[in-house]
This record gives sequence, C-alpha cells and structure tokens, in this order.
Amino acid sequence: MRLAKHLAHAGVASRRAAETMIAAGRVTVDGETVTDPARGVTGTEAITVDGAAVGGPPRRVVYAVHKPAGVVSTAHDTHGRPTVVELVPEAGTRLYPVGRLDADSTGLILLTNDGDLANHLMHPRYEVPRTYRAKVANGPVEDRAVRALREGVELDDGPTAPAQVRRLRPDVLELTIREGRKRQVRRMCEAVGHPVLALRRVSFGPLVLGDLPAGAHRRLTAAEVERLRRASASPRSSRSGR
Repeated sequence: MRLAKHLAHAGVASRRAAETMIAAGRVTVDGETVTDPARGVTGTEAITVDGAAVGGPPRRVVYAVHKPAGVVSTAHDTHGRPTVVELVPEAGTRLYPVGRLDADSTGLILLTNDGDLANHLMHPRYEVPRTYRAKVANGPVEDRAVRALREGVELDDGPTAPAQVRRLRPDVLELTIREGRKRQVRRMCEAVGHPVLALRRVSFGPLVLGDLPAGAHRRLTAAEVERLRRASASPRSSRSGR
C-alpha cells in the first residue's frame, strides 16, 4: 500500500493532505524521513507523523456536524479560533472535515477518519451535490438572476456549471451545486447582483441537516455511510451517460 493511502486509512488525514505532509518531510518510516507519497509500506513498519507514532487503521467513522458561524472548518487553527473537530470531543480518533464551509457560513459539514471516502466525496469528477440556502441583499431576486444561476455564471476562475435554484422567499434562494470552488455560492450570488447576507448548507449528497441544532453532532449510521459511498461510487459522467 502507498504511504499516503496508509496514513489516510489510519485516520491521520485525507489522502491529499497526507501527500502534502509526506512531501513536507513530516513523516518517517522506520526512522527514515520519507518524502515520496508513493513509497510502499506493509503496515508493519514504525511510522510517525511529526514524531507521533501512527498505529493500525482505526474503525472508520463519519459524523454530521451543524457548524455554527465563527467556527473554522479545519482540524487545527494557528490563530486559536474554534474548529469543527472540537465539536466532536468524544470521537476517540483523529477526524478531519470533508471539504470546508467558510467561517461565516453555517450548516452541515461531515467529519471522518476515512480518507478514501473523503477523497471521493470531494473530488470534482464525482460531482456529489451540496445544497445551500442563502439570504441575499438587494431583494427581491428577479427571474433574470435565477435563470443566470441555473445556466451558469462567469466567475474570475471560469464559468460555473448550471445550478439547481429555487426562490424560497423574495430574498432567500436554495441552490444545489456539484462543484466545490472556494466561496462558490457567495461569488455566484454576488455575480448576479445579490450578495449573500447569510448562508447555510442544508444537505450534502443524500444527507440532510434536518433539525440538528447548531453546534451539535451525530454519528452516521452504517446505512447512511453506505448511501454516501454510493453517491460517490463512480464519476457522474459514467452514471449519466455523458
């Protein structure tokens, strides 16, 4: 097994984050610093990250968390801000977030120690949908703006894919996107003249936030995790025939 994949299975970080750790020289195998993420390991070696021993793979878990505003979507924060990982203190294993919500946004975020699942859920090729509710400025939102969002809008990093959009109230939109660009929903709404005042993610793939209170969490059932795996099992182009 490749070293990066082994670290992901051990719950250290997602596979991509593990590759970065290895390239930075933070990982040793049998006392030797390794910088090649593709280095093969059997799991019997003495492996450390930042000097801490990495044990065998723990039981894989996934938590749904209702992120409040002001909490950052990282495992650690150099500025001392509260993190989503701190909202699940009893997990008993290292967790990391699946993607991010910016600090001002709220709603559903997933935490896991399953690097393969996290990678599939976030990889652009699998196009796992996320749904957001946005309260916007300059309402009411006209049909022209809704049509633009549905067709795709031009951003500084290129045009967006078409979004599913519903107008819930004159100044509240529900948007479902399958991309994961930085602050994408905020930038899309601003591009059509309606800057976001408040943003909440209400679903991620087949999972919905429901009535989970802000700051609360729950461990997903085996059936829910399996639905997540199915949602990211193969590239969307293969499933849709594109």
